[in-house]
Amino acid sequence: MTARRLRGPSAAQIEALFEPLGRAKALLIAVSGGPDSTALLLMAAEWARRRGKTRIEAATVDHGLRPESAAEAEAVAAICARLGVAHRILPWKGAKPASRLQERAREARYRLLVEHAKAIGADALLTAHHADDQAETVLFRFLRGSGVAGLRGMEPMTTRDGMTIARPLIGMRKPELIAFARARGAPFVDDPSNADPRFARARLRALIARLGEEGLDAEALDRLARRAGETEAALAHLTAEVEARLGAGEAIDARALYAAPIAIVQRILSHRIAAAGGREESRIGLEKVEALAAALREALRERRVCAANLAGALVRLSAKGRLSFAPEPPRKGGKR
Repeated sequence: MTARRLRGPSAAQIEALFEPLGRAKALLIAVSGGPDSTALLLMAAEWARRRGKTRIEAATVDHGLRPESAAEAEAVAAICARLGVAHRILPWKGAKPASRLQERAREARYRLLVEHAKAIGADALLTAHHADDQAETVLFRFLRGSGVAGLRGMEPMTTRDGMTIARPLIGMRKPELIAFARARGAPFVDDPSNADPRFARARLRALIARLGEEGLDAEALDRLARRAGETEAALAHLTAEVEARLGAGEAIDARALYAAPIAIVQRILSHRIAAAGGREESRIGLEKVEALAAALREALRERRVCAANLAGALVRLSAKGRLSFAPEPPRKGGKR
C-alpha cells in the first residue's frame, strides 16, 4: 500500500464515504476504542461538523470480559468529549456464556447498540467494518459451505431489528484507518482477543496471511465478494420473475417451479419456508434446502406425496403436484 493511501482519506473522500447517509438527521457511531472505530468516529465528527445538519452520537459496549474494558470505554468517552460528541457506555450485564462467547457477545453488542440507536432517534447505526473484515467474513463463510448469497460478504447497508446498519468503511483497508487515527493524534487500543487463536476470527487472520503468499489475499477475497454480489443480484432478479409467474397463493404448481434452474428453485423454497415458519431465511441452512429440493423433485417425478418439516414450516407436495407451505403444527406440550 502506498504512502499516499496510508495518509487516510481526504475531506472529499470522507464526504463520498458518508454520502449515502446525507439525509440522516441523527446517527449513532459504534466505537470500541480500537483503531477502526476510532477512525470512523473521527471521520463522522469531521463530516457532521462540515455539514452542520446531522447530529452524531457515539456508544461503546462494555462486555465486561476483560479487566481493561471499563477503562477503554472511558477513554472513548474522553475522545468524544474532546470532539463534542455525546457518548454512552452500554454495559453487557448478567452472567456470561461458557460457550460461543464471541458469537453471543456480538449478538449482545448489536442488541444494546440498536436499542440505544432507537432511544436517541438515530436514523442509522454506523459500524467500522472494513475491507479486511470483509475478507475474513468471506473466507469464514466459504469454509462453512456458504452459497453465493453468503459469499457476497457484508453489505454496505443492511437492516437489523428495524434499524439501518451502515458500514461506510467497508471499502477501506485497516492500515489506512490506523494511519488516519494516528494523523489526528487519537489514542486507540488493540483488543488482545483479536490475536487469540481460541477464536475463529483470529485464526482466519493468520490463515489469510498464509493464503496471501499464494495470491489469495484480502484484495482477492474482497473481489470474490463483489463478484458474488453481482451474481446474487442477477439470481434475485430471476427469482422474482419466477415468483411472479407462480403467484402468491398458499399452494403453487410444483411442475412450474421445477421448470426453473435448481438454484432458483432452492431460493423460492427458502423464501416460502421462511415466510411460513417465521424464521430468518439466512438461518435455514443451504444444505437442508438442497436436500429438500432434491426430495421434492424425486417425489414430483414419481407423482407421490412428500412432506417435510423445516425451520418451523410444513412443506407438502400433493400427488397432483401442488406444493404448499404452512406453519409447522404445534408439538406435544404446545411448543413448535
